[in-house]
Amino acid sequence: MNIKLFPLFILVAVLSFASACVSPPGPVGPEGPMGPQGLPGPAGPAGASGPAGAPGADGLSYEHPTFVGSPTCAECHQDIYDKFVLSGHNWKLNAVSDGQPPEYPFSSVPSPPDGYTWDDIAYVIGGYNWKARFIGHDGFIITGDEDATTQYNLFNARLGLGDDWVAYGAGQERPYTCGSCHTTGYSPVGNQDGLPGLIGTWAFAGIQCEECHGPGSLHVENPLAYNLLIDREPAACGQCHIRGEGPETVPASGGFIRHHEQYDELFQSKHSVINCVTCHDPHEGVIQLRQANVETTRTTCANCHFREEKYQNIEIHQLVNVSCIDCHMPHVTKSAVGDADRFAGDIRTHMMAINYDLESQFTEDGLFAMPQLSLDFACRSCHIEDGLGRPRSVEVLRDAAIGYHWPPYIQRVIAPEMEPVVDEPLEDNGLDVEADE
Repeated sequence: MNIKLFPLFILVAVLSFASACVSPPGPVGPEGPMGPQGLPGPAGPAGASGPAGAPGADGLSYEHPTFVGSPTCAECHQDIYDKFVLSGHNWKLNAVSDGQPPEYPFSSVPSPPDGYTWDDIAYVIGGYNWKARFIGHDGFIITGDEDATTQYNLFNARLGLGDDWVAYGAGQERPYTCGSCHTTGYSPVGNQDGLPGLIGTWAFAGIQCEECHGPGSLHVENPLAYNLLIDREPAACGQCHIRGEGPETVPASGGFIRHHEQYDELFQSKHSVINCVTCHDPHEGVIQLRQANVETTRTTCANCHFREEKYQNIEIHQLVNVSCIDCHMPHVTKSAVGDADRFAGDIRTHMMAINYDLESQFTEDGLFAMPQLSLDFACRSCHIEDGLGRPRSVEVLRDAAIGYHWPPYIQRVIAPEMEPVVDEPLEDNGLDVEADE
């Protein structure tokens, strides 16, 4: 043997021996966890498009509702419309067309301010029962110089005041910013008719049907499919019958509550939970009902306060037909005319609770009304010099107010020592009771 091949022979022998000793493979073990996702492969060839599906059903078309105007509403609701057009809501803002003044149902505005003709007037603000202001063709409210009288106050028969011209904003530039409560479909954007003094735009002047019920075009086309808005909550009326930032306070000036604050006033007491429409027909105003000589509310105080209606412990009040609202809703509010010395404004308040410990109606600075009625307006609107009743001291008025509606058995238990208030005979009072305005 070649000695050089001997190591190779030894290696082959060892490997042969080792291979003869290797055991057979064991069973397959459990599958291990899945490894991470590999990289995506190349895209395959594009397939052919499938056949088109069947066309879907036609969807419902939609268009935003638009304002159609109260005469359109009258086509189906003529009876309601006939009442509504006589109410004050309809006459908050009135366009002057072709130099002709607006024609009101129960009043008239004799002329525009001195120095103007109807051709100079674009709109009349109000003019229904209380007062009128005027807007020129630039859209600004006519104010005039310091000596100008540009507001006309209609005559108030109950007070014997009005039918005169007074100053309004003299020497000031007053844009018309009242559209949100004097018009229908108001938007604060833009200028109505392109006039710079008219702030905002609107669909119709005055408070029309759709201001409370929403735009009516879709309802007109399909009355059964589209219902209009009906909101009976007091806050709905309070969007306009309010002054200031909220109803928690009642702003005042000049010895009166400022006008259009009925929601503020009502908010001060438990009456705030009563819907306005419980007492008032929203389509029929108080003024037109007075003109017709019928009840001005849908219900009466006695419907709820039947015990108080039964027991009234000052006999002369019943003899002269003093009503609940004469004491509990006196004329604390002023829109156009009022006489602070007589505690008499031209609008009844909706604050109804009388606080017989409260002599003055207003805060010391005169900027706010107290949340209950004081003795001056509740009592002294009659009990003053030359008033309907004899003047009375604070003490007498307070004593008369305490227990006014107590039944006899309550008086015997609570205050047996109280004497009934005795007034002079009716014929000595010289009363001349005028019709309520």
